[in-house]
Amino acid sequence: MAAMNTPAALPPIDGIRPSYLHLPCDRRLADAPLVDYLCCRFPYVPRETWLSRLEKGGIFDENGRPLPPDAPFVPGTTLYYYRQAIAEDEPRIPFREEILHVDEHLIVVDKPHFLPVVPGGRFLRETLLTRLRLCPELHNGKPEDITPLHRLDKDTAGVVLFCRRPESRRAYQTLFQERRVVKTYEALAAARSGLHFPLHLHSCIERGDAFFLMRETAGAANAHTVIEAAEAVSDGLCRYRLSPVSGKKHQLRVHMASLGIPILNDPLYPKPLPADSTDYAKPLKLLARAIEFADPFSGQVRRFESRRTL
Repeated sequence: MAAMNTPAALPPIDGIRPSYLHLPCDRRLADAPLVDYLCCRFPYVPRETWLSRLEKGGIFDENGRPLPPDAPFVPGTTLYYYRQAIAEDEPRIPFREEILHVDEHLIVVDKPHFLPVVPGGRFLRETLLTRLRLCPELHNGKPEDITPLHRLDKDTAGVVLFCRRPESRRAYQTLFQERRVVKTYEALAAARSGLHFPLHLHSCIERGDAFFLMRETAGAANAHTVIEAAEAVSDGLCRYRLSPVSGKKHQLRVHMASLGIPILNDPLYPKPLPADSTDYAKPLKLLARAIEFADPFSGQVRRFESRRTL
């Protein structure tokens, strides 16, 4: 996981910021060998790997100083490290993003299917954020200044906003927090009779048993989706226009599956496919079609639309 605030001595490398690890405030572990804790915390990483990284100066303290192989465990501190070893084996995503708009505050991007927005898991270099940070014309010498203002699932294509300047970030984030950003999606799914538009779906969506899944539960509603229309595109298939009022993870995918009309080619809902079953010929038929808001600096109503199709 990329750190929010890393030591100044640890700049991004190839657009990738260092990851971090918070050490627990357990005084019983104080002064024990740090490598022992790392081996317990990450049992799938060989001890030789941690020792090699320490010997090469690849693990850093909170001041950006490399730690030696015999470094002790210091409760409550934070370690930093780069994950280039993982990135070297990272699969290439063979689809390109399109820049829709750039100004002094914003970068608006039309994201392809399959490309994650931010680094995480096995994806580091092959993410939209890393690609943008590797484009010098999009930043003023500080690639780490580019940050996403919201997220799309890696399976979803469409419009994503990034902020270019740290001092502008709060103004745009406030728009999202106060739900003053209107987002419109398109989805292809099976036709279903008996639905009356606009259809408002309210439910409680929480994390599922698997960390990468969400599910509906019987709790108080925290997710609201509006399905505004459906247009037949072929026998048995419709194009739906979806408007998320709230912003829960996988909200549109969960709500469509709950109606018995999961989005076409969804690899997770209603039943997840094996992790190694990615098929570039069958993208999830979900597109972030448009985003609209009143700009907090100019007051101008701005609307950006994807040029992609389903």
